[in-house]
Amino acid sequence: MTGKYQKVAYYPGCALEGTGHAYNRSTKAVGKKLGLDLVELKNWNCCGAMEVKNIDPKLQTYLSARNLSIADDMGFDTVMAPCNGCYHNLKKAEYDLANDEPSREVNERLSSKAGHATYESGKVETIHALDWIKHSIGEEGIRQRVKNSLKGLKVANYYGCMYTRPRHIFPEKDKGPGTESTSKPHFMDEILAAAGAENVDYPLKTACCGGAHALSDSDTSTKLVLNLLTTAEACGADVIATECPTCHTGLEMHQVRAEKVLGRKTSVKILYFTQLLGMALGLKPKAVGVQENFSDAMPLIREKGLA
Repeated sequence: MTGKYQKVAYYPGCALEGTGHAYNRSTKAVGKKLGLDLVELKNWNCCGAMEVKNIDPKLQTYLSARNLSIADDMGFDTVMAPCNGCYHNLKKAEYDLANDEPSREVNERLSSKAGHATYESGKVETIHALDWIKHSIGEEGIRQRVKNSLKGLKVANYYGCMYTRPRHIFPEKDKGPGTESTSKPHFMDEILAAAGAENVDYPLKTACCGGAHALSDSDTSTKLVLNLLTTAEACGADVIATECPTCHTGLEMHQVRAEKVLGRKTSVKILYFTQLLGMALGLKPKAVGVQENFSDAMPLIREKGLA
């Protein structure tokens, strides 16, 4: 254990209290199993998701900045956000407040009106769940703790498009060995490989799943997801590992829709990386919320000796 990120503020975001509850459950379970301390932000609010920025991007910056202000007020210099959308928005707020005077003015005005301290850029670092595991425990720490290896399980690691884009809001990435890459992310691959999984060479790691258009243009979303699913199967994957609740839900729902609407059936299963890691650490499938997934992976989990 490196000691870094041993205790961090936890921002679950709206999705992890709804459709992504299995991600919330498995993230907390893995943290507890690894001896890491997550302290949930008090009275947190929505980061603005994808909706608010289409109406007023500076309002979204304020909504995300308020969460960073809460973390600072609680005495934390690090916030961990497992959701790609939340992670992206908090990082973007940090960038905007550091580089855009109108964003700072709106943030100060709304903070004053809401009656809380105005967040100043640079006081709190936002990290993803992948950063949290990678830099607190690391691959060697995972290998030492594995009780039920993922050996024999072929995994396509899917990061989604918001984890690395736009690149300028992630200044800590692309710094060489030990840092994440925005062009070819690898943290999830390394974490699951340490747990025994066989990572397939998946070329669509950061391709869009169409999550933002799931309701407005379902056909396009279904086609984008079908491309992700069929490519994973062509690569020999048993499972697509996810680290975003929107991507995860989209893959599950559009897998069903692709069969019903387009007549295209795929059998690859979808699991959060925290669910796979948790089972490798000896947690039972129910403890990491596998039963909450729409994609029924239990037959595969039993076949691989993980149940």
